[in-house]
Amino acid sequence: HDTMAEEAAPFAFHPGKFASSYRESRESFQKNVPLNDVIDVNRPAPAPKGTIRVAAVQLESSSKYEGANSFRERAIEAIKVAVMEHSANLVLLQELFLGPYFCQSQDATNFELAECWDDDDDNVVSFFQELAKTYNVVLPISLFERKNNAYYNSVVVIDSDGTNLGTYRKSHIPDGTGYQEKFYFSPGDTGFKVFQTNVGTIGVGICWDQWFPEAARSMALLGADVILYPTAIGSEPQDPTLDSADHWQRVMQGHAAANMVPVVASNRVGTEVLLDDSGQERQRITFYGRSFITNETGLIVKEAGKGGSPNGRDILVSDIITGENRATRAAWGLFRDRRPELYGILQTKDGSTHMR
Repeated sequence: HDTMAEEAAPFAFHPGKFASSYRESRESFQKNVPLNDVIDVNRPAPAPKGTIRVAAVQLESSSKYEGANSFRERAIEAIKVAVMEHSANLVLLQELFLGPYFCQSQDATNFELAECWDDDDDNVVSFFQELAKTYNVVLPISLFERKNNAYYNSVVVIDSDGTNLGTYRKSHIPDGTGYQEKFYFSPGDTGFKVFQTNVGTIGVGICWDQWFPEAARSMALLGADVILYPTAIGSEPQDPTLDSADHWQRVMQGHAAANMVPVVASNRVGTEVLLDDSGQERQRITFYGRSFITNETGLIVKEAGKGGSPNGRDILVSDIITGENRATRAAWGLFRDRRPELYGILQTKDGSTHMR
């Protein structure tokens, strides 16, 4: 991945001003921005059949970005580079990549950032459907979803032919200083899912889901060839000395090892400063990056750093040979020897009282 650069200046934002910028950006989505430079004679050979060539994208938050358009354009450019320079056939962007992590505070203005893609064909999802089709790449797209009067933290999975394969809604919703997601999102109602794409079967969890082994096991049981986690995690505003980065990686490495399924995590990096109405700093989070890809034993095979790269972008690429992984998983017998009839305790909160 790209060489590390000096720490960039923070990205500072006011919720109301960014929401206004986002409304303008949404209009340009609806105008279906043309795609350029799709054909490239120097494009490397595609991944062999039966191989998921996955790219984990880590994008830096810094002062060089101005408004919502810049967040969108850097994501489009990252997808293009991952496909055109690395032949990725699956690209994972970070959680809520179309703007700063707005859940630092409880501000009703941020509900204006929610997207509803059932209304018509001219929306953010249809835009990324066209992008996926143009570049022949699978795109799990992390969005703030509005469905009637309900709001969710969601991922829409778009196949390489542009087909919308469906939505996963984040199951576990955190609530803490700087990560006040319960104000914005209802707990997901989709259950854990996998998606049959043209390159393989993918499972998707979202950020806080990654701390729960039940989520990863569910996706593995459903046949996931790879488990993806778009993420936004960093410092703790109430105690900046806390650093969960190593723990964060290890818990997902454990999921990969226990299920013998590769895991991919895409985190944002850099500092985002929340401003008050007078333009003064109210709070900040420094996202620690360290996006990574494991193999089926939990070994990290690709990892980004904590600092920003010269162009504000890291792209990690690794091949997952699905048939070989499936054979290795079967040979270990982990799923053969499971005893589901003994696991009823997992349906309880306190270890004794069954949920109804």
